[in-house]
Amino acid sequence: MTLKQLEAFYWAATCANFAMAAERLYLSTSSLSKRLVELEDSLGVRLFDRSGHKATLTEAGERLLPQASALLMAAEVTRKSVGSDTDISGRCLFGVGELSALTWLPRMVAHVRQRHPALRLEPHADIGLALDERLRNGELDCAVIAGRSQHGAIASQTVGQAHFVWVAAPELVGKATRFQDKLLQDHPIVTLPTGAGTTRLLDEWLMARSLDVPHRLTCNSWGAIAGLLIAGMGVGFLPESWARSLSSRGDLRILGVSPALSPLTYTFQKRRNDERPLLASMLDAVRASADFTTPPRLL
Repeated sequence: MTLKQLEAFYWAATCANFAMAAERLYLSTSSLSKRLVELEDSLGVRLFDRSGHKATLTEAGERLLPQASALLMAAEVTRKSVGSDTDISGRCLFGVGELSALTWLPRMVAHVRQRHPALRLEPHADIGLALDERLRNGELDCAVIAGRSQHGAIASQTVGQAHFVWVAAPELVGKATRFQDKLLQDHPIVTLPTGAGTTRLLDEWLMARSLDVPHRLTCNSWGAIAGLLIAGMGVGFLPESWARSLSSRGDLRILGVSPALSPLTYTFQKRRNDERPLLASMLDAVRASADFTTPPRLL
């Protein structure tokens, strides 16, 4: 039994499939399978049931998983305590939503690069629902997602909030400075698609006002949403800092409303059983960098 075999087993057991596990280790699927077979032979038990469409852990595999995780962690601690290179290195696949990507992500990447030059950070931007699935499947090491995860296997820690305000093109609302419910009957609401963190925010606000939305124009890009709103294609809401920047230029008008939209809380999420030092460092970097109030440079 070797550490490389245990590492192959850990990722094969915690990723959605062997191909994904192999990609995490820069191995071919056949090389990964070879290491798994060698580990099974050395232990004298089958760790995976390969009879179905997808390989699943056997009872022996379930027993080994927490022990393999602990052994790999102990090996990492030992390396750092006696080795000459004690810095965090390797590769980190990190998920963020587009709002994070356009505001504080560059600052966080610079923070990580300064403190851990040997760590290769690979950001992936997507909507929250997709990031959640990729995190659970093992495609991502960690992610910053709106809200707390509903899955018991995922740990969530609050790192910041984003505030939003309603806006519309001046030609769409005339001289009005307050949000009128009739706007949603006369014009589409321009918003992110279902699966984004703002979906819950919008649904709660509509429910509080007993409103229905007959027309939605959905788009998976905040930048495109801002462009559609400026062009008068509907009404919607934007991050407050974006809205104030665009309002100061006369491109959009901020519409006062009561109740206001609730702030959207963002959390740092990782798999609960993943205790690698890498993730503690990533959480520190996010907490030092996450700020949703700065307008993106494209504005």
